[in-house]
Amino acid sequence: MRRSKATHPHSKADLKARAIARCLAVALSALLIAACGGAGDGEAADTEAPAEAAAPSSNRIDPEIAILSVDGMGEIAIELLAGKAPRTVENFKKLVREGFYDDTTFHRVIPGFMIQGGDPNTKDRDPRNDGRGGPGYTIAAEFNDTKHVRGIVSMARKNTPDSAGSQFFIVVDDASHLDGKYTAFGRVVSGIEVADQIVAVPRDQHGRHGPQDRPLEDVKIIIRLEPVESPAEE
Repeated sequence: MRRSKATHPHSKADLKARAIARCLAVALSALLIAACGGAGDGEAADTEAPAEAAAPSSNRIDPEIAILSVDGMGEIAIELLAGKAPRTVENFKKLVREGFYDDTTFHRVIPGFMIQGGDPNTKDRDPRNDGRGGPGYTIAAEFNDTKHVRGIVSMARKNTPDSAGSQFFIVVDDASHLDGKYTAFGRVVSGIEVADQIVAVPRDQHGRHGPQDRPLEDVKIIIRLEPVESPAEE
């Protein structure tokens, strides 16, 4: 598991390990048997913020679509869920227009789970700071009723809900344990096979030269916006 400064969604293994550790801590400190559950960060000093109720939302789709070009692999088209997470979508589009994401990399890939990118620190030549960067501000969470199924795009964050900035992840396999805890704001409508290629690249599983699960070779991206012919309404 990466250090607590890094923003990331939690893997299923992390959740199980943290749940077991929490049960042991409760039993030892309170001298009683208590049921325990929920998600943990995997770091001894950190606990997962409670999930908030899913906000009422519409099925409105943004009139622009994000095209994520992956160097040497192809393109991923992302439909932006403006009715589910309007502020998050606007922030993402602002960063795209500024060229913020251009030449960043997917710095964390976990087969059977997700690929994560959007960190400006990945533009430099030092892999040790990958996963810690952002735009210099955070945005409010917009947890909604979108399920984290294969192809959903969601915001990475720290342990507190309102701590996302620019980092995002694409789910390559269903991950229901993330539902209601991360802001889902997009959906892959074409090019999911490119995400499958990315998640399968050789990676530094043990974090010897940077953060854990960083690809051994940079997977660079450029993102642009294109108009959608007829955005859907609820």
